[in-house]
Amino acid sequence: MRIGRPLGLLTIILAFLCGPLAGSTGPDDRGITDPKSVASAANPAARPVPVEDLYYTRSVFGAAWSPDGQQVLFSSDMSGRFNLWKVRASGGWPIQLIQSDDVQSGAIWSPDGKWIVYQQDHAGNELYDLYAIPSDGGEPINLTNTPEIREQDPHWSPDGNTIAFAYKPKEGTTYDIALLDWATHKVHKLTNEQQPGYFWSVVAWSKDGKTIYASRVNPPFTDADVYKVNVATGAAENLTPHQGTVRYLASSLSPDGATLLLSCDAKGGYMNVALLEVATRKLSWVTDTKWEVFSGNFSPDGKGFTYTLNEDGLADAYLVDRGTNRAEKLNLPHGLNGYSGNPTEFSPQADRVIVSHEASNQPGDFWVYNIGQHRADQLTFSPIASLRATPLPASQIVHYKSFDGKTITALLWMPFNLKRDGGNPALVIPHGGPTGQRVDYFSPEVQALVTRGYICIAPNPRGSTGYGLEFQKANFQDLGGGDLKDEIAAVDFLKATGYVDPQKVGITGGSYGGFMTLMAIGKTPDVWAAAVELYGIINWSTMLKNSDPSLNEYLKGLLGDPEKNQKIYEAASPITYIRNEKVPLLVLQGDNDPRVPKEEAQQVVEILKKEGRVVEAHYYANEGHGFAKRENQIDSIRRTIDWFDRYLMGKK
Repeated sequence: MRIGRPLGLLTIILAFLCGPLAGSTGPDDRGITDPKSVASAANPAARPVPVEDLYYTRSVFGAAWSPDGQQVLFSSDMSGRFNLWKVRASGGWPIQLIQSDDVQSGAIWSPDGKWIVYQQDHAGNELYDLYAIPSDGGEPINLTNTPEIREQDPHWSPDGNTIAFAYKPKEGTTYDIALLDWATHKVHKLTNEQQPGYFWSVVAWSKDGKTIYASRVNPPFTDADVYKVNVATGAAENLTPHQGTVRYLASSLSPDGATLLLSCDAKGGYMNVALLEVATRKLSWVTDTKWEVFSGNFSPDGKGFTYTLNEDGLADAYLVDRGTNRAEKLNLPHGLNGYSGNPTEFSPQADRVIVSHEASNQPGDFWVYNIGQHRADQLTFSPIASLRATPLPASQIVHYKSFDGKTITALLWMPFNLKRDGGNPALVIPHGGPTGQRVDYFSPEVQALVTRGYICIAPNPRGSTGYGLEFQKANFQDLGGGDLKDEIAAVDFLKATGYVDPQKVGITGGSYGGFMTLMAIGKTPDVWAAAVELYGIINWSTMLKNSDPSLNEYLKGLLGDPEKNQKIYEAASPITYIRNEKVPLLVLQGDNDPRVPKEEAQQVVEILKKEGRVVEAHYYANEGHGFAKRENQIDSIRRTIDWFDRYLMGKK
């Protein structure tokens, strides 16, 4: 079922499954889409959505229950900035706790409910400090106040005396776990990682506060282990020793401290849910699929737990009864359905969970699902009224073969009322990462473009997550090679639909999508008619000099040692090909981007201006990697629309 407006009250029917999963078993089941089956639906009410309607529609994330289960905390941009808000769990008017230009996230209540601790950076620089604010509102307190250290993801100890969090100096290559004493605000490191690029993250405290369970992940996200760390000594015991590359990612500790809930890809490189007995290290599988399944949390009474299944960019939420091992699928509308909650989606009474729903044509919202009553009440209401009254095209999932026979999944948006006359403009939208996946989330940028007549396709090329570890690793030491050909194959698919004018194809993306945009117009200049790149990489060598050191270790995990593999770095850098480009290029960049620094954008602009090409750039002050401030989001999409209208549609 699809929804074009919030449902108000959603009654959820639970489908009881005999086994852990039903339906298709994985990516091997994907059938190839006939391009001629793609159609543009007729809709007399269709119109270009005003940009303001899209960006004054709110976004919400990071829900957290109060200890008494009466209130829910979350981050939202209702004010035009992502600040902290809270609302009664039974519904009502939300209350803004903080007013700031900067983003607050990772918020969590203290065990006694008197305080809220959260992370906040400055102007998008991602050097987070930990802050505290009284739960009833008041003046925020900077707990760490370390401009050169990144502190994030706070977890309170059960007694409320200590906060565990992830810790990384600005020039550091690793993330460790550190502890903050609540009374004195003094910080000391618990782990001392020696391997460059490795990332420690807190999973849970033991009930007695003597142990922290944590995950340790390698830079290219291909290997991970679960550890038991002694809080007094820092001694760490590996609970998942293994050979080769296997990811063990814990997410929750059972209330009795005996069992860890985790995701693991030991089954052929495909992520599944399992239970790990702490004492014996025995692993018991919960799911068996080649789709991507991520574990959630145990209920506070220990009787159940949750997980989320990502099937080809669509997600479903499950509740599992530990007594019977039966999984209950929440029958939510088509799209992305999951759980939200820090540290858990379960209410303290174990009678409710916070669920989230969004889709390509439905902004995301939170719902409170009552387990006993099998129903959910909507908690947040994101779309503004005018957007609810406007028809928005939904995405459809398509599959096509790439140059070497690999099956590629893409999300495709078709504008309403198009003629199949080969005369329509189209845009390819590569995703970020590359270790990521385009899923069915709500994108104001896509809706702004598709409702203005642009066919949009967002592929998941090799290197994407969601299709197994082998597919994820298929672009190693080949960035902008096979994955670019997968994007080009999307253009061939679009042409075969009969809707697209081959002379009116553009490309736009951010981060790795920006890199792919630059690589595309340099290596395959005749495919494209216009391009907009946002905070993309032009030169991996300069990235290594200027970007965040831990991100550079991730890069080395993809491309190898920069000295030994210099030719690989050159072949994977758009700067090697950019002088071949022929199309008008717009560059959009944040001044304070710590991941893809401003120098990357400046290189692009300088080179193309010297070549006498059509290139424009705009830099956003007080923005980092992506644009968080409403006025900058609006400005960015307006520039993008104007650029493609001018160079693809021929408008002046």
